[in-house]
Amino acid sequence: MDQQDGVFNCFLADETETVAMGSKLSSCIHDGAVIFLHGDLGAGKTTLTRGVVQGFGHTGKVKSPTYTLVEPYELDSQNVYHFDLYRLADPEELEFMGIRDYFENNSVCLIEWPEKGAGMLAQADLEITMEYVDNARRITIMANSQSGKTIINKLKND
Repeated sequence: MDQQDGVFNCFLADETETVAMGSKLSSCIHDGAVIFLHGDLGAGKTTLTRGVVQGFGHTGKVKSPTYTLVEPYELDSQNVYHFDLYRLADPEELEFMGIRDYFENNSVCLIEWPEKGAGMLAQADLEITMEYVDNARRITIMANSQSGKTIINKLKND
């Protein structure tokens, strides 16, 4: 684990640890957040998102919104929106779907392939990069705002 200010690193051995990390991350978010998820196909972005959504109390299935672009989870404790922009042809499409409405003050927006929505997305509080390391995954979480730093500090102290 890296103790650099505003950065959190660790290794995740498998899917169970990835879901657990997502759940742990959700317990550190109290005022909403915009989270960009980076990584190759199959790196664990959707699995991590499943942990976040379940951490906020969702009990059903968590699927990747590859074709719908967004999957909303309006929960008692939190509105969580999972975006997958992999198939987005033009960032302008996000304007037509009302992207700005999703970035409410208290919502959590998890965005896979955020580079595809350049210029249309709110600034990320956290940028998460997931990468393969042998049979495990390395996760790096970087803060881009004061809110992001607060979340990382909570994550480090849990």
